[in-house]
Amino acid sequence: MCGIVGYIGKRDAYPIIIKGLKRLEYRGYDSAGVALLNGGLKVYKKKGKVAELESHVGGSDISSNIGIGHTRWATHGEPNDINAHPHSSSDGKLAIIHNGIIENYQSLKTELEQKGYKFKSETDSEVIILLIEEIKKRNNCNLDEAVRLALNEVVGAYAILILSSDDDKQLIAARKGSPLVIGIGNGEFFVASDATPIIEYTNNVVYLDDYEIAVIRDGELNIKSIEDVPKTPFIHHLEMELESIEKGGFSHFMLKEIHEQPKSIRDCLRGRLIAKDNHLNLNGMYQYMNKFLNTDRVIFVACGTSWHAGLVAEYLFEDIARINVEVEYASEFRYRNPVIRENDVVVAISQSGETADTLAAIDLAKSKGATIFGVCNVVGSSISRASHAGAYIHAGPEIGVASTKAFTGQVTVLAMMAIILGLKKGTLSESRYRELLFELDSIPDKIQKILENTEPVKRIAETFQFAKNFLYLGRGYNFPVALEGALKLKEISYIHAEGYPAAEMKHGPIALIDEDMPVVFIATKDSSYEKIISNIQEVKARKGKVIAIVTEGEKDIHNMAEYVVEIPKTEDCLQPLLSVIPLQLLSYYVAIHRGCNVDQPRNLAKSVTVE
Repeated sequence: MCGIVGYIGKRDAYPIIIKGLKRLEYRGYDSAGVALLNGGLKVYKKKGKVAELESHVGGSDISSNIGIGHTRWATHGEPNDINAHPHSSSDGKLAIIHNGIIENYQSLKTELEQKGYKFKSETDSEVIILLIEEIKKRNNCNLDEAVRLALNEVVGAYAILILSSDDDKQLIAARKGSPLVIGIGNGEFFVASDATPIIEYTNNVVYLDDYEIAVIRDGELNIKSIEDVPKTPFIHHLEMELESIEKGGFSHFMLKEIHEQPKSIRDCLRGRLIAKDNHLNLNGMYQYMNKFLNTDRVIFVACGTSWHAGLVAEYLFEDIARINVEVEYASEFRYRNPVIRENDVVVAISQSGETADTLAAIDLAKSKGATIFGVCNVVGSSISRASHAGAYIHAGPEIGVASTKAFTGQVTVLAMMAIILGLKKGTLSESRYRELLFELDSIPDKIQKILENTEPVKRIAETFQFAKNFLYLGRGYNFPVALEGALKLKEISYIHAEGYPAAEMKHGPIALIDEDMPVVFIATKDSSYEKIISNIQEVKARKGKVIAIVTEGEKDIHNMAEYVVEIPKTEDCLQPLLSVIPLQLLSYYVAIHRGCNVDQPRNLAKSVTVE
C-alpha cells in the first residue's frame, strides 16, 4: 500500500522521484522520504505528505543520477520521521524502501540484536536492510547476492529498492506479493509500484514477478530468481496516456472519476458489445466457456467495493444464468477452510489487481484445482497474471482512494458475463437477450443525464453535512448499492453509515430511527417497488428523514420523501449502474462541506497490498 519510486540514468533523479511520489500518494501519505547517491548516501525523510518532504529538503544539495523514494501507509510503527522510509544499514552505506509486511520480522530482529545490531525504528522494513548488511559481511559477497540470500530467509510480502554508496551505478529491486514495475527508457530505468510515475517517460515496462530480483547496472537490466536462476524479461507496451492521471480541470480525482463513468463504461463495452448486430463477446471468457457452462457453482472473491460488485453479480448470475453463486470476502476465504472443488469457477474481482487478500484466495483456489477468472482494471497486474483467464474493465487509472468508476466497470463486465451465460445455457431467450444488449448499450448516456443535474444531490449534502449517522436501504439488485453508498460516505466524510436490505430494517436498525436520522432509500421502480414504499412508510412513521433515489416520473414517493433524486429508467438487473451515481455524488459533496480530504481520506490507501 506504500508507494515506491526509483530512478537510475543520466537525468537528475530527485525531481523525477518527487513527481512520482506525488502521483503515488493515493497509495499512502503518512510520511515520505528519498535516498540519493551524491558523494555518499544522503537520506531525507519526513512525517506527512510529499510536500512536507520537499520543504524539509529545502536548499540541500540533491544533485544525483540515482535515487529511491517512498510514500508510506503505516503498518509497523506509527507515522513519524524515524519510521519513515528509506531505512539505512548500521554502517550508513545501504538504503532500502519497502512496501509489504515481513511476517517473521520479530525472529529476524531478535537474531540481529543478538549479533549486536541496534534498531532505530519500529518498522519491519529495517530488519531487511540490516539482514542484508549482516549477510554481505558474513559471506563477503556482492550486494545482489546478499539481497538474494536475505530474501530466502524472509517470510511475508515485499517490494523493495536498494541503493549502496559503494556503487552509484547500481539499483536493486525485488518483489514478492507487492507490485513493482520497471520502466525501460533510453539508457535509463524507472521503477515504481505502478505505472503512473513512469508513463511520462516511457511506455515500455517490465512487470517483476514474485520471487524475482532485478539488478540494474551500467545501463543494463538483469533479472534472476531468488534461487539464482536467470530470467528473460518480457517488455509490455502501456496504452495509458499521461492525461489520464491528471485532474483535467476537476477539483478532485474522485469528482473527475465520477464524471468519467459514461466514457469508462463505453470503453468497457467497446469491441465487446454491438447491440444492433446482437453481438456480445468477452474473449477471455470464451476460452473457458465449458467450465462456466458445466460448473455447479461460481464463487466470487473480493474486498471492499469489489465485494459489493460481487454481490451484484450474485443477483445477475442467479437471475439471468441460473447458476449457483457464493460471494466471499477474500480476507476470510482462506482462513475458513472452504470447500473448493475442481469444477468450481472462482471469479476474483479487484480494481488494482494487486489486492493481497484476493491473491491469497486465488492461490488457495488454484491449489484445489478450481478455474480462476480475473476481473481487473490494471493491465499486467498480479491477479490478471495469476488467473487462468479474465476480462479487463478498461476504466483507466483510478487515482481517488474511494473507488467509483471501477465499481461500475466491474458491474458492467459482470453483467456481460451473466448475459452471455444466460444465452448459452438457454435461460435467456433471444428476444430478452436483445433487449438487455440495447439497454446495456444505453447506460453511458443515462449516466451522463444524471451527471448533468447534480443540484438535488448538492442540496441534500449541504443539509446533512453535520449528520452523525446515515442509513442506506435497498432491495434486490439495489441492496449491494445501499452497501456501496454507505461505504463511500464512511470512507471520505467519516460519518458513520450502514447499508441494509430494506426488509431487514425492522429486524433491528429501525430502533435507530428518529428525527435526526437521514435514511437513504434506493427506491427505483422495479419488482420490489411496492415493498420499498412500505419500508419508507415505516421510517416516516418514526419521523426519520427520507432521501429517495427514484425512477424518473415516479409520483408516489415524491409525496412521502423529504428529498428526491431522479434517475432514468432501466432494467432491474442494470439498476446498480445508475442508482450508485447519486450516492457517489452525495458522499463527495458531503465530504467537501465537511472539509475532508476527498482523494486521500485518513487511514486509507488505494491498493491494499498487505494482508
